[in-house]
Amino acid sequence: MMLPTRIGFDQPGYLWLLLFLPLLWWYGYRSLAALGRFRRGFALLFRTVVWTGIVFALAGVQWVWVSDRVTVMYLLDQSESIPRVKRQVMLDYVIRNVRRHRDGTREDRAGIVVFGRDASIEIPPFDDDIPPLRRLESLRDRTDATNLESALNLAQASMPEDTSRRIVIVTDGNENIGQARKLAARAAQAGIGIDVVPVIIDTKSEVLVEKIDLPDNIRKGQPFEARIVVSNYSEAGSGEPVEGKLRVKQRVGGQESLLLEQSVTLDDGKNVFPLRHQIEQPAGYTYEAEFVPDAADDDGIRQNNSATAYTYVRGKGRVLLIEDKSHLGDFGLMIDALRDANIEVVQQPSDELFGSLAELQAYDAVILAGVPRASGDSSEQISSFTDEQIDMLVRNTQQLGAGLLMIGGPEAFGAGGWSGTELEKAMPVDFKIKNTKIQAVGALACIMHASEMAEGNHWQKVIARAAVEQLGPADYAGVLHWTVSGDAWLWGGRNGLLEVGPNRKAMLTAIGRMTPGDMPQFDPAMRMAVAGLTRTPASTKHCIIISDGDPSDPSPGTINSFKTNNITISTVAVASHGLTESARLRKIAQDTGGKYYQAASGKALPRIFQREARRVSRPLVYEPPGGANPQVIFPHAMLEGVDRVLPNINGFVLTQTKDSPLAQVLIQSPKPDSPENATVLAVWTYGLGRTAVMTTDAGARWAADWTEWPGYDKFYAQLVRWLMRPTGDTGKFSIATQVRDGEVQVVVNALDQDDSFLNFLDMNASALDPSLKPVPLRMRQTAPGRYVGSFPADETGSYFVNVVPGPGMSPLTTGVTVPYSDEFRVRETNRALMESLAALKPRGGEPGEVTPPLENQLSESLVDTNAFRGGLALARSFRDVWPWFVLASCGLFLGDVFVRRVAINFDWIGRTVARMRGQKQDRDASVAARLDALQKSKESLGDSLERRRASVRFEPTEAEGTPVDTSTISGPRSETKPIAEPKPESSGPSYTERLLEAKRRAKKDKGES
Repeated sequence: MMLPTRIGFDQPGYLWLLLFLPLLWWYGYRSLAALGRFRRGFALLFRTVVWTGIVFALAGVQWVWVSDRVTVMYLLDQSESIPRVKRQVMLDYVIRNVRRHRDGTREDRAGIVVFGRDASIEIPPFDDDIPPLRRLESLRDRTDATNLESALNLAQASMPEDTSRRIVIVTDGNENIGQARKLAARAAQAGIGIDVVPVIIDTKSEVLVEKIDLPDNIRKGQPFEARIVVSNYSEAGSGEPVEGKLRVKQRVGGQESLLLEQSVTLDDGKNVFPLRHQIEQPAGYTYEAEFVPDAADDDGIRQNNSATAYTYVRGKGRVLLIEDKSHLGDFGLMIDALRDANIEVVQQPSDELFGSLAELQAYDAVILAGVPRASGDSSEQISSFTDEQIDMLVRNTQQLGAGLLMIGGPEAFGAGGWSGTELEKAMPVDFKIKNTKIQAVGALACIMHASEMAEGNHWQKVIARAAVEQLGPADYAGVLHWTVSGDAWLWGGRNGLLEVGPNRKAMLTAIGRMTPGDMPQFDPAMRMAVAGLTRTPASTKHCIIISDGDPSDPSPGTINSFKTNNITISTVAVASHGLTESARLRKIAQDTGGKYYQAASGKALPRIFQREARRVSRPLVYEPPGGANPQVIFPHAMLEGVDRVLPNINGFVLTQTKDSPLAQVLIQSPKPDSPENATVLAVWTYGLGRTAVMTTDAGARWAADWTEWPGYDKFYAQLVRWLMRPTGDTGKFSIATQVRDGEVQVVVNALDQDDSFLNFLDMNASALDPSLKPVPLRMRQTAPGRYVGSFPADETGSYFVNVVPGPGMSPLTTGVTVPYSDEFRVRETNRALMESLAALKPRGGEPGEVTPPLENQLSESLVDTNAFRGGLALARSFRDVWPWFVLASCGLFLGDVFVRRVAINFDWIGRTVARMRGQKQDRDASVAARLDALQKSKESLGDSLERRRASVRFEPTEAEGTPVDTSTISGPRSETKPIAEPKPESSGPSYTERLLEAKRRAKKDKGES
C-alpha cells in the first residue's frame, strides 16, 4: 500500500556521507570509554542522529505528498473554421463528460480554455462539475485565426501541479499561428497527457479567391498583365463547376473604378483569369478582385471571396497640399511656384481628406497649408482631422520617409488646435508656449450638463480631458458641474480656474472621477464662471456650455457680466427636449458673441470642441506693430542661392523651439525678445523622413511682401524639394512581397547601372501594420544582389514597406494586403497534427488518445471517453524541510555535550519506586550518609592541599661566598625534625552524628518548654 507522504531528496548524492558512521562509532567507542556503558551508548546515539540530520540537510531533504487527483483542461477551438453549431456541441460535450467521469471523492478538477487568434480561460480549474452554459463569453472577437500554441501554453500555466494533468483539445487541427508541436512536447516532458477530439469539417463546395498577381516592376504608360487566381474546392468526387461573376476594382487617391465585371465558370481546382491594364499616373494603386457565386450553396464561406493587391508606380515628385475649405486659393501663388519647378501639386480641401495610408503613398511630401485641425461653423459643416488621420501623416514620414511641412496662418499650429497631438511630436517646434514672459494666455471654463444624453457622462469626460490636454501650460482651465450640494468647480475651490501647466495631471485625475448631475438652472453656474474668468489674468476668455437646454434661463445681469468683461459663450445643444430649450441655448450664444451648435450624438462633441478651443489659443498669433524683418541665422543647404535679405512679415504664430540638437532654426524674427519663441523656419529629420515648419503664411495675410520678392519661387521650391522623399534612380532595384505561413516576405534584387550585383548593402527597412504600428524588418543578403527580410502578418489589412538601399539612394516603397486570415483558406481536418499530439508520451505516463469525432449531434461514444482516467504520473508536491533538520541537529548536539559532561545519579528512581510501593525509609539516616560523604570529601581535599604545601617547603641556603659543607648533602640533616604522623581519630561519634544528636536535643527541649 502506497503511503500518501514520504521523504525525498533534492541532491541525493550527499547521502554517501552516511558511510562515515562506522568510523564515527569506532572512534567514539574508544574515546568515550571513561563514561561508562550507558553514558557512552547515549553519546554515540546522539552523535549518530546529529550526523544523519546534517547529511540529510545537505542532500536537500523534502517532504513529498503523493496525490492521485486529476485535473483536465478542455481546449475548445472557437475559430471561424468551426461551424457555430459544432461550437455549441463542444460545450455540451465538456459538461456531460465532466459530469460522468469526474471523481468527486478524489476531488478531481476541470476547466475550459477557449482559443482563436488568442487564448482565454473561460472557466479556471475547480473541483466541481462544469455548470450548464448556454454560450461561451470569452473571445467574442479575434476568432479569425487558430493559435493552438497559445492555448496549450495558457492551459499548462493554469493547471495546478499538485495533481495529475491532462489536456483535451477539441479542434479541426488547422492551426495558422504558432507551432503547437513544440509546446506540446514541452508539456509532455512536464508529465501532461494530451487527448484530441477531432472536429470533422463538412466537405462541401468552397470558392476561394487566392490572390491578384501583379508584376514587380510596373512603369508609367507601360501595359502589364495582372492575374486573378480563384480556387474551386468542390465536394469529394463531384468536380462540378461553379458559375458566378468576377469583379476587379482599382482604388487610387480615394477614387474607385471598375476594371472588370464578367460572368465566369470555375472548374474544379485553380482557375487563372488574366487582366490587361495600363497605368498612366504615378501613384499608389490598390486592386481588389471579388467573386460572387450565382448559387449560395456553391460557396461555404464568404470571407475568402475577395483578395487585394498593392503596387506603387513612381514618377516625378508629387506633393499633397491640404488647405482649409473656407480659405481655398490662399496658397495659389506658392502652388504655381512649385509647379514651375516641375513639382506636381495635388490640392485637397480639409473636408475631403485622405482615408488610408495607401492614398498618401502617391505623394513624396504633404503640406498642411495654414489648415486648422477642425474647421466649419456648424455641427453639420465641421470637419476635422481624426486621430487616425494624424497618425497616418506621422507614420508616413517617420516610417515611410515622406516629407511633412506645416505653413502658418491665423488658424495653424497651436492656434489651430494642433497642440497635444502626435503631429506636434513630429515637428521641430512645440506648439505650446512655455515662456511666461509671452502673454499668450487664454482661459476656458466648461459648464457640463449632458447627463440625459446617451453616454452623456462619458462624453463629458472626453471633452474635459481634451480641453486640459490641448491647452498650453500657461492657459487656465476650469470645469463646472452639478452635485448634490449645487453647482461646484471640479478643482480650484472658489477661484475655479487654475493654470494648466503645473496642474495638468491632477486635473486629468479629477476628470476621471467626475459624476455630473442634472443641472436645474443656468444662472448660478454662469455667475460662478464669469466671476472665475474675470479674476483670471488671461487675454482671451471663453466659456462653453454643453446641455440639453432644460435648465432655466440666466438672468440679464449675468449675461451683461459676460458682455462687459468680453467673455464669449458657445453653447452646444445635445439631446434637446424641443424648440424652447434649443432657442434658450441659441440666445445665450448670440447675446455673448459665441457660437451655437446642435449635436445629435456625443460623437460630434469632440469636433465641436476642437473648433471652439481655437478661441482660447488666439493669443498665439503674434502681429507686432510695424511687422518684423526675419533673418537667416543658419546657413542650411536648403537656402543655398537664396537671398539672405528677406522681406518683412506682418505676423506669425508663436511656437517653442524643441530642446534637441536635431532641431535647426534657419530663419528667426527679431521680435519678440525671446528667440525660442520667434522661429519663422525650422527643420529637422524625423525617422526616415524630414519635417519643417514655416510659422508665417505664404503671402495671403502676413507675408504679402514676399509675393514681390524675386527669391519667392526658389525659396519654396528648394524647401519642398528638400523635404520630399528622394526620387532619383541610383541603381536598378526591384522589390517584391509575398505572404506565406503567416509572414510577409520582402525580397529586393539590387543591380548597378552595368547590371552587376550590388553586394554588402546596408539596407534600412521599416514596415507598418494595418493599425499603423511599426513592425521590425531587417534585410539580410542571401545571394549575390539578393536581400530578404520578413515580418509576421497576423492581422488582415494593408502592410506598407519602405526600404532604403543605402545612403543617398532612393527608397523602395511597396505594400502588401492580407485580405483575410489563413483561417478561411484550409477546408480539411488536419488529422496528422492531431495524431502527432496525441501520440506524445508524457513523462511517467502513457500516450493520449484520439477520441471519436465530434459531429453535429453529440454521440455517447464520445461522452464515454474518460478524460479522468489513469495512465499519468502521480502528482507529487514537495516542501523543503532541511532547515528543520539543521535545527534539530543543533539541539541534539547540545544533548551529546550534556551526556558527556554531566553525570546523573539515578538513585532517585529507586526511592520513588519504593515510595510508590509503600516502603518507609529512614530519612535522617539518608541525610546523615550524604553529609558524611560531603565531610569526607572535604577532609580529603584538605589533606591533599596540606601535602602540596609540604612538597614545596625549602631550607634557607648559606650566604653567598660562604663555603658549603658537602658532608651534609649526602645524609640527612641532624637538625631536621621528622614530620609528626597524624593521630588516629577516636572511635567516638562522628561529627554528623553529634550534629544530629544536638538537633534532636534542641527539638526535645523546645517541646518540654
